[in-house]
Amino acid sequence: MGKPTGFLEYGRENGSVRPPKERVKDFKEFHRLLPKKEQEIQGARCMACGVPFCQSAMELNGMVSGCPLKNLVPEFNDLVCTGNWEQAYRRLTKTSCFPEFTGRVCPALCEAACTCGLHGDPVSTKENELQIIERAFASGWVKPEPPRVRTGKTVAVVGSGPSGLAAAFLLNRRGHQVTVFEKSDRPGGLLMYGIPNMKLDKSVVERRIRLLEAEGIRFITGTDVGRDVTGENLLKEYDRVVLACGAGKARDIPVPGREAGGIYFAVDFLTAVTKSLLDSDLKDKKYPKVAGKRVVVIGGGDTGNDCVATAVRLGARSVVQLEMMPEPPETRREDNPWPEWPRVKKTDYGQEEAAWAYGADPRRYCTTATEFLAGKNGNVNRVRTVELEPEKNAGGRPKMVPRAGSEKELPADLVLIAAGFTGAESYCAESFGVSLDSRGRTAPADGSHRTANPAVFTAGDMRRGQSLVVWAMREGLEAAREVDESLMGYTNLELGRRNLC
Repeated sequence: MGKPTGFLEYGRENGSVRPPKERVKDFKEFHRLLPKKEQEIQGARCMACGVPFCQSAMELNGMVSGCPLKNLVPEFNDLVCTGNWEQAYRRLTKTSCFPEFTGRVCPALCEAACTCGLHGDPVSTKENELQIIERAFASGWVKPEPPRVRTGKTVAVVGSGPSGLAAAFLLNRRGHQVTVFEKSDRPGGLLMYGIPNMKLDKSVVERRIRLLEAEGIRFITGTDVGRDVTGENLLKEYDRVVLACGAGKARDIPVPGREAGGIYFAVDFLTAVTKSLLDSDLKDKKYPKVAGKRVVVIGGGDTGNDCVATAVRLGARSVVQLEMMPEPPETRREDNPWPEWPRVKKTDYGQEEAAWAYGADPRRYCTTATEFLAGKNGNVNRVRTVELEPEKNAGGRPKMVPRAGSEKELPADLVLIAAGFTGAESYCAESFGVSLDSRGRTAPADGSHRTANPAVFTAGDMRRGQSLVVWAMREGLEAAREVDESLMGYTNLELGRRNLC
């Protein structure tokens, strides 16, 4: 370790953030990096544990503890501590292909499993990672690395989200000719349109896309595979196909009054706002009007929080966020010990901003919608809600059930449904003769990324269900190795090998 007593001498420090009253005026990223020397001190806090849970990706009590990419966390923390930033970049990118994404949007499973977090604050590994990659870009260390030799094999990747990009990245490094198909007008998938700009600036995504293009990857946008082009045609043109279409089928709230105007799925709302921002700096107004409206967000996850933050920026009169589950505890319960993922209350950036703008936390726990009520113009103007309470079902598992007499009505001019996703859209998979299970996943029975068609593979949320960006990246890398083996009869793909041919 860079400093054996660092974890005793230094406290955790994070980069500053712009206060809510400033950052809600724009859609710019608001986290700032620490000065170089201060970040190096944060690297000194790493204990270089004999058993580094931070990089273990172990499943504990149904949850993964540690980094799914198995990043070499103590090693790059040590290099940060000693000021060897270029070597830290080389070490980080042995396992992570896009640390500029995970350094911004990952919930930091590595930090939740950090040994320092057992009795204090964990090492700021996520900010160390982000500083490493941003310093690498600024210093010119990140350069296109096209393969020295091409194999003559061709691969089509359907979907340009994190799993599709990861698969394309590694297959191209191997020497296969990769073409990525994206149904939207810009590549990036979830990274481009599913995550707001203030959380992941789109210039960061575009920077990586340009780099991948310089390495030889071809992007075809505005093409919806399964509709604009058939699976049969792609299989005639390419030796292998990787389906990385995500799990974008939104879960609906099928209650009376759902047909009222002014009710949108969160992903459609966020996509429209981001596209308008990129196309015209919001001047074209091609997104649902929010200014002056009373907004109700249904769903308490990351997407719901992103909707809250976006509504605040667009001038909502008020924002309320409904969460079905009970309010989590402030600290770990006894049945949720370290190094399990901490099931504790977290107040995210959007909720902080709503509390500043409207004077109170927008979340209402144990509450769901039972009916949407429309005004004379056909648009929603109220949401009928009911409070929920836990009850054990026949199998002994808790479920949330309505509490009698708790019905209320909320004023609402705009409703955003952020209740999660039910899997992938079926038409693309069906075009390749691939079936989905009851949860909308491909999920091969053998746990691989193969499908019944030996030329078709799947990866990401489409295979495992809605999950994190870091899991999608791991999925894409694993699928790439399987594709390479099927093409070549063997595989030497390891992300840490800089020159694969």
